[in-house]
Amino acid sequence: MNLAVSPQDLTMRLDLPGASGEALILGMPHLSLGGLSETWLMKELGHRHWQMLARLAGRPVPDFRDADGAPVYAAFCAASLSEAALDSLRENDRLAIASSLVRASRTQFVSRHELTSGGRMVGRMELCSVFVKRAVPGRNRSAARLALDLFPEPARFEPADTAALAARLRRDDWDRHFGFSRHEALIGGEPRRLVTRPCPRQDFNGAEFLYFASFQALVDRAEWELLGDEVQALPTLARDIVFYGNIEIGERIAVDVLAVHEAPGRCAHWCRISRLADGERLADVFTRKGAAR
Repeated sequence: MNLAVSPQDLTMRLDLPGASGEALILGMPHLSLGGLSETWLMKELGHRHWQMLARLAGRPVPDFRDADGAPVYAAFCAASLSEAALDSLRENDRLAIASSLVRASRTQFVSRHELTSGGRMVGRMELCSVFVKRAVPGRNRSAARLALDLFPEPARFEPADTAALAARLRRDDWDRHFGFSRHEALIGGEPRRLVTRPCPRQDFNGAEFLYFASFQALVDRAEWELLGDEVQALPTLARDIVFYGNIEIGERIAVDVLAVHEAPGRCAHWCRISRLADGERLADVFTRKGAAR
């Protein structure tokens, strides 16, 4: 593993299998119908983000705890996929992932990942995280943000689009995104809705939170059920997710399609994931899809 840390701006670059020094040969674990699995990609890049946080704190493994010894986790508040050509990847293709980590504020860290195959760009991902702990052990709804004083102070904080997007959407301080007006969610009556109960064995992670990589998978399921085969068949070109909260194991959620823009060979949709019991929003997900290039 190669690791380089610049003390000036705390930009960290991490080489893992599949990074710039060693290409990952794709097989069935990495692929889904139509190309590289976005769910696998989210999990892999989330893992890299977690490992880079540990290295930045000077730790061999990402075991973070507060002053009382209670576990602290990196919770993602936003994820942004752009310039995606995941549909172009097939079995035995080589994928290289160059990953870096910057500090966007005292509490926020952003990882950036560039995906290339055969010398061409096939996607960029940016992930923004904060640290959280459960105020009540075992209760996901009690998770609250906190700052850890484990990291050296940077000469400057790095601006990050995902951090800014998360702040705007969390405050409802935005006008348009992905071509959608914030007020479109209030137009057109009842949204199309998928109600489901996430599966503990599939949708939750080892920390017993609804895994951030499950959110886009839930939107894919809603798209398949509510928008039809033609939309589902279009490859994803870009996706922005802003996360607001979590659920307890056993709770039901609703995935609402708030707005859809369609044109020949293209589609964009805005979905909201919320707790069914109280309507508390868990995430906003903006997706842009288009014909294979």
